[in-house]
Amino acid sequence: MLLFVGLGNPTPDSENNRHNVGFKVIDSINKKFGLSKQKPKFKGLLTTGNVNGQKVYAIKPLTFMNNSGICIRELIEYFKINAEDVIVFHDDLDVEFGKIKAKFSGSSAGHNGIASIDKFIGKDYSRVRVGIGKPKNNIEIEDYVLQNFDDEEMIGLEKIINSISDSISILVEKKLDLFSSTVNNK
Repeated sequence: MLLFVGLGNPTPDSENNRHNVGFKVIDSINKKFGLSKQKPKFKGLLTTGNVNGQKVYAIKPLTFMNNSGICIRELIEYFKINAEDVIVFHDDLDVEFGKIKAKFSGSSAGHNGIASIDKFIGKDYSRVRVGIGKPKNNIEIEDYVLQNFDDEEMIGLEKIINSISDSISILVEKKLDLFSSTVNNK
């Protein structure tokens, strides 16, 4: 049993923010694999289904980015999911736009959503870091991550999200390095 977590903020005006990449990945996975209709549970929007024969839960926390760990802890305690079976999709400033890096464990690197999850379930889970690049023109990081992607970026973002969904069977097997290279080379 696996838990996919997409990080983001639940307000309608946040939908296309850089910080909401995780929500977009979960939406893509839900659609591609025909997961159940989203239902509000565990302070998030929860779906369930099978991916390559593996039982999967997917959630978009509604607790806002900085409190994502609250939602995740409730869900893994209820379903008795090990932290090692949690895969979190989130935006990352330190990864080039349109690229991903998947890894197991590590630091939050200043990402408040990851820091919240670390606080509530520890650090031993997988992360798929979706690159949003660094801000230009002296834009503050807080402002940058809450900006919408522009039209050109949306095209690139759609491509990387589709690559993630198309390669999810590798991720389900927890082959993180292979997953990263496959997605980045599509």
